[in-house]
Amino acid sequence: MTGSEKHTGALRTTDVAASPAVASDGLPGVRVRPAMLALALGGFSIGTTEFATMGLLPQIATDLQVSIPVAGHVITAYALGVVVGAPLLTATAARIDRRVLLIGLMVAFTLGNVLSAFAPSVGWLMAARFVAGLPHGAFFGVGAVMGTAVVGPSRRGRAVATMMAGLTIANVVGVPLSTVVGQNVSWRAAFVLVGLLGLTTLAALWRWVPGLAAHPETTVRSELRSLRSPPLWIAFAATSIGFGGMFAVYSYVAPLITDVTGLSAATVPIVLALFGVGMTVGTLIGGRLADRSVLGTVYLGFASTAVVLVLVAVTGRQPVGALTAIVLLGVTSQILGLALQTRLMDLTPAAPSLGAALSHSALNVGNAAGAFVGGLVIARGLGYLAPAWVGAGLTGLGLVIFALASRRPVSRPSFSISHPAPATPQPEGPLERAAVSAAGSRTASE
Repeated sequence: MTGSEKHTGALRTTDVAASPAVASDGLPGVRVRPAMLALALGGFSIGTTEFATMGLLPQIATDLQVSIPVAGHVITAYALGVVVGAPLLTATAARIDRRVLLIGLMVAFTLGNVLSAFAPSVGWLMAARFVAGLPHGAFFGVGAVMGTAVVGPSRRGRAVATMMAGLTIANVVGVPLSTVVGQNVSWRAAFVLVGLLGLTTLAALWRWVPGLAAHPETTVRSELRSLRSPPLWIAFAATSIGFGGMFAVYSYVAPLITDVTGLSAATVPIVLALFGVGMTVGTLIGGRLADRSVLGTVYLGFASTAVVLVLVAVTGRQPVGALTAIVLLGVTSQILGLALQTRLMDLTPAAPSLGAALSHSALNVGNAAGAFVGGLVIARGLGYLAPAWVGAGLTGLGLVIFALASRRPVSRPSFSISHPAPATPQPEGPLERAAVSAAGSRTASE
């Protein structure tokens, strides 16, 4: 990163519910693991439903009697739900306790997946997937701020990575399992399974996540005011376009593996699991890299993802080459996605929940656009490798746009947690509040 980022802006969005023994950099260690586990479980559930659809497209298309490109519109519908729901739900729920909001979002998520399981037509399935996608971005956005409060601001990159780890592990376990269920039982049963995951997450959030109350002065207007930043929307566009490259390929990974690479349908769950392993590795690497340099990690993610997409196009007909490229795509895309979320949080210092949610809107604009563009080139008879070339171009374009936007200095949130000293020892019971307030302005360069 060249130049310096001026760290200004006051974060006034949350109060943390904690005991008087809360450490200065976050909540007590005894509560960190279960709270983060609950958030990661939410990421696991959401990741399973988001990516399982890619592996179930052939079964959905056959059952609902439509073509695979038409069935791909189901993926687009979910992504559009994320795009609409992330900023809308996060902003309108600005005054609601973060724990209560997370629970409400998971209720909506569970309902959307149950409705998906019983959809009688592709139109109804698209509507149900739209509903299931609405809470996606808001959950990750609010959860990212909750995670930062739990582990402490100095480890915010790893807090985001922990939530994203749930999503990546979903691609190792949840998505392949859903694909196996879809192939051997029914794609509808796979969505019922996701609904059960949602209920499990609800129980974990209720039991382990502490209260995180909105600041009294936080309003819908104050949240939306953060959207006036031109660099934010340029970064949003770069994210949407650049990340669309990965989804142009991954949305049609099942027919790519069977029709081009020549592997059997039974290997599709294994390929999806390998992609998930790559995503998990990318999360572990990306969280640490983002804590060192957000911009540097974004550039690395863009460039490496473009290169890997070209590798998919070149080696897609060879089993070893195709599988290697898919694993690497999981690694590079996750490094990119995690760093982009952190960057958008930096661009909304007064409303980090909204910034994190917007990152998922941007990623899912890319999801919708990538699936749509990939379907177009396939429908034109160009084959299942053509989306990889288109995807490489989209990712390169996203890199160029992001590079232009990052030249301008921006503010980013500087977290600190303060704790009122109780006059007398408090009995064991509900968690008391502490406050998350802005630290003084400081200047740093990466």
